[in-house]
Amino acid sequence: MKTAFNTLKLVYLGIDTQKENVVFMRKDCHICKSEGFEAHNRILVTANNHSIIATLFIITNGIIKDGTAGLSDSAYEDLNAKEGDELSFSHVQPVASMRSIRSKMYGKELNDNDLQNIIDDIVKGQYSNIEIAAFITACAGDNLNIHEIIGLTKAMVNSGKKLSWNKPIVVDKHCVGGLPGNRTTPIVVAIITQYGLTIPKTSSRAITSPAGTADTLETITEVNLDINQIKKVVEKENGCFVWGGSIKLSPADDILIRIERALDVDSEGQMIASVLSKKIAAGSTHVVIDIPIGKTAKVRTEEDAEKLRYYFHVVGKSMGIEVKVLFTDGSQPIGRGIGPSLEAMDVLSVLRNEKEAPQDLRNKALYIAGAIIDLANTQSKENGFNTAEKILSSGKAYEKFTAICKAQGGFKEPEYAIYKKDIYADKSGIVTEINNRKLAKVAKLAGAPHDSKAGVMLQTPLNTPLNKGDLLFSIYAETEGELKYAVEYLKTEPNIILIH
Repeated sequence: MKTAFNTLKLVYLGIDTQKENVVFMRKDCHICKSEGFEAHNRILVTANNHSIIATLFIITNGIIKDGTAGLSDSAYEDLNAKEGDELSFSHVQPVASMRSIRSKMYGKELNDNDLQNIIDDIVKGQYSNIEIAAFITACAGDNLNIHEIIGLTKAMVNSGKKLSWNKPIVVDKHCVGGLPGNRTTPIVVAIITQYGLTIPKTSSRAITSPAGTADTLETITEVNLDINQIKKVVEKENGCFVWGGSIKLSPADDILIRIERALDVDSEGQMIASVLSKKIAAGSTHVVIDIPIGKTAKVRTEEDAEKLRYYFHVVGKSMGIEVKVLFTDGSQPIGRGIGPSLEAMDVLSVLRNEKEAPQDLRNKALYIAGAIIDLANTQSKENGFNTAEKILSSGKAYEKFTAICKAQGGFKEPEYAIYKKDIYADKSGIVTEINNRKLAKVAKLAGAPHDSKAGVMLQTPLNTPLNKGDLLFSIYAETEGELKYAVEYLKTEPNIILIH
């Protein structure tokens, strides 16, 4: 029975710790002292017969009064608590699956059962951010073999909900990332759904980039749909484009992505499991994977790309889906915009067949859409690229895109941030090289993706002839401070765009 001696009153502190559940207790709290709690202990917190596991932070000043405790915003939400509730606390038993992670650190291969237990515990909130980071680190680099990647994929699919469409062919696409811009998904979905194939597209938010597909589309339409809403949209329009995290398909993936973003790490094996688990959970049967190759892209050599292609094919086959891998140019950004709103402008420009639309984005979207059509129609002699091009040029893809947006909750035009800085060429010549990573960092320092209107608008792709003083790119920011910060970074990196 709960009595006053083992409970504290909840006070609201308004502290955002992202998705990390944190409890705040005074250093001189009688429970804290009696239980021997120390900072970073994992504690079971209970209120109104509901419990969560939270990480303890110790308060050493008077922020909270005697007899009270606080929770982070995410813990408030998960516990469904309100200020004034009585909280009780107890120790958490060590998580058994952490033994497997420690073994992995010393080179032990993880079996399917090990991986399922780890993923289940992560989804149940048994792991702190530090423990999740340990798992990611133990698997990073080339530390997962093909059997472990398959096991991890299965575990991630099994950890959440699955969609079923009762159709023999359900298609999807994914880019492994590492290339600024490159926002082909909205264009591809519009073409493919107009063609008549089903593509229930779930997308991620940015991990280490200035924008993810969900971030970009959110500047145009609603992307936080539940499963019933997704089914209605797909039934009506053949497809959708929504944030996968809103529907708990492979929910472990969203948790891992959050920590990977903080670490600025995107592990090869986990990336394959992440991509394919989301596709399988969404009910896909045929998937096209885009791997951009370039010395400042995520995948830097064709040898690395071939290895990924092999893994995608083997894991896909073991999970019962058809996978086609495309190698594309990763030497420079695709399109002009880098950042959610700016990339959305590129997408709309292509869909509207505007004369000034970025042709590299248009051509790449057609290439991927054509590959999907070919993959789904192996017995047909039609040319997928030509079919996709006719749909886009006719304006029907744009009509379908707006129809999907309206079915998802509405359509709006993306906007520019109010602060802008133009960057000019300091000499004449030709653009010979663009550093993707550093240009993406400029966009992130300007505020992207959390400030949706922030980013970079590139005006000079490779081989552009320039005169001294010509515009290279523009930086957009929603605050003066972030704009200044991005501009200061440029002073330390003068060769993001090489001119010879």
